[in-house]
Amino acid sequence: MDKLKMQTENKADDNFKKLAAMFPNAVTETINENGEVVRAIDKDVLMQEISCTVVDGNEERYQFTWPDKKKSVLLANAPINKTLRPCREESVDFDTTENLYIEGDNLEVLKLLQETYLGKIKMIYIDPPYNTGNDFVYEDDFAQSTDEYLANSGQFDEDGNRMVQNTESNGRFHTDWLNMIYPRLRIAKNLLAGNGVIFISIDDNEIENMKKLCDEVYGATSFVAQLVWEKKKKGSFLSKSITNVKEYILVYCKNIDGFEGLIGEINDEEETYPCINAVNKRELRTIPAGIESKYRDKDFFMPKGSEISDTTMSIVLHSDLVIKNGVLAEELTLEGNWRYSQAAMKEYALKKELYITRDLYLRRIVRETRYKTMKDLLSRVGEDTEIAHTEMVDTKNLNSSGWGSNEDADEELRLIFGIQKLMDYPKPVRLLLKLLASYRGSDDYIVLDFFSGSATTAHATIKLNAQDGGKRKFIMVQLPELTDEKSPAYKAGYKTICEIGKERIRRAGAKIKEEAGLAAQNLDTGFRVLKCDTSNMKDVYYNPAEYEVNMFSRLEDNIKEDRTPEDLLFQVMLDLGVLLSSKIEETTIADKKVFNVEDNYLIACFDSDVSEETIKAIAKQKPYYFVMRDSSMASDSVATNFDQIFATYSPDTVRKVL
Repeated sequence: MDKLKMQTENKADDNFKKLAAMFPNAVTETINENGEVVRAIDKDVLMQEISCTVVDGNEERYQFTWPDKKKSVLLANAPINKTLRPCREESVDFDTTENLYIEGDNLEVLKLLQETYLGKIKMIYIDPPYNTGNDFVYEDDFAQSTDEYLANSGQFDEDGNRMVQNTESNGRFHTDWLNMIYPRLRIAKNLLAGNGVIFISIDDNEIENMKKLCDEVYGATSFVAQLVWEKKKKGSFLSKSITNVKEYILVYCKNIDGFEGLIGEINDEEETYPCINAVNKRELRTIPAGIESKYRDKDFFMPKGSEISDTTMSIVLHSDLVIKNGVLAEELTLEGNWRYSQAAMKEYALKKELYITRDLYLRRIVRETRYKTMKDLLSRVGEDTEIAHTEMVDTKNLNSSGWGSNEDADEELRLIFGIQKLMDYPKPVRLLLKLLASYRGSDDYIVLDFFSGSATTAHATIKLNAQDGGKRKFIMVQLPELTDEKSPAYKAGYKTICEIGKERIRRAGAKIKEEAGLAAQNLDTGFRVLKCDTSNMKDVYYNPAEYEVNMFSRLEDNIKEDRTPEDLLFQVMLDLGVLLSSKIEETTIADKKVFNVEDNYLIACFDSDVSEETIKAIAKQKPYYFVMRDSSMASDSVATNFDQIFATYSPDTVRKVL
């Protein structure tokens, strides 16, 4: 049996392996500053292989950089020994829900998710700190080793004290913000599916830097739009220079070739369109006989060479126009500025989708569903004038009812919690719901928000699913940041941002389900709570060289004493790439607790003294994976017969130990 690695991948090692696989002749060794032999890439060989210029570090070139950027790259690639521990008591419908709420530093959580959810996220929305000097709490000392930074990469020091704010008097005002957001964007890209998209809310303070970051991480060709959201009706009366009523939402896709764009309007009602477009070049088109005429005369003749025109359109007849009993009687050739090709015009005529108008022009009848792309201006008030933010969103026309405002968001939280100004700067549900609805081609996908805040994204996901019957799932990630002791939230009993987010999902989900009635019978309003924590394994599992021989008697069990079998199961699921929302069934086999994940995809048993009877019963179920604790078999006889049992009943099962 193989041993599980139980830690995240070192992405630098992974990138080196990819490069080595592509260009094995460029792989070499060298001596580092400590006199050690280390792996290396021969730059000269690589230049020859890729047949282009490789820029040396000292050469001038266009680039976007800032102090400590290299450390930020190292931070994104460095592995961590952490895990996600389930918390049933804070969850809703733990056994059946497919939604996740994860508490922890989002950089660490993203690293834990990056293998299991690699390429599985269709949409990411984040509303990161805007770096206004008040709402961004940052790591105080970035000038330290990567290991030190990893150990202290959250918003609190080792004693739990909140770190200093990023005021403009700080000489690293932009640098610290960039070092915070850059590694998170890099890892998030790995999670996106090939046709996935990321939305990033941002304001004027860092819009230029955020766009440059995204151009580097996602590629300039993956830029989709810079949406402008009208966030409020009136700006601050304290503003001395200009009244700012907008924010931005940057949109990038994973792969522009696979991205289908964002839907702004869906029209499935019958419409007609002119076949002439004045800006197109003039060409001939031949129309088969038999199409309907709506001209005032049921029988009509116009000779070849005649012109039909108004101020914008002109058609010249290249054959006689003959209409009998309201139908084009003979094939007709026309010269004009045509919108459609000859093949298309013939197809529309044969399908009776072309007709002659009252003015003797041609129009096309359109019956199939049409998709119009989303506009880049997200107005607070829609085309149908201002409506209450509580009214249902018309997902077939996202521009019809506006995109919500800051005031709407404040009121939504007040209605849910009965508390005024529970949080600063929440986003309205309408904004998030419409962004979710704009994703083309699917209503069954995972949306990730790793700056979850008050969990507006989760609220919007549930509400949209209730409205259109979709099966969207959410993953919310939020640092358990302490609320201010003077704030309404703290006084109401919410000591962390996470407590607000989880309670919002509980209350909003229950209300949506109640309002939807029978239509919401299968609506998933639950969520599994997972909390980022140190590894379930004792340090000896990773650093045996640091322990003396006389200590090993106390370390016969490599698992920490306070960890439950379910804790171990979720770390195994992370390690094996099993979705954390997977169905889990707990059974008992020969008095041993056994977990069955996704109908025999993974079976795990972490009890001690596991008998041959238990092993045989599990093998007969033919799981894809089987995992157990190291040295947990009841006897040497069981250990000896283990492989033979699986060879007999399930030879293809992958067996792992921890």
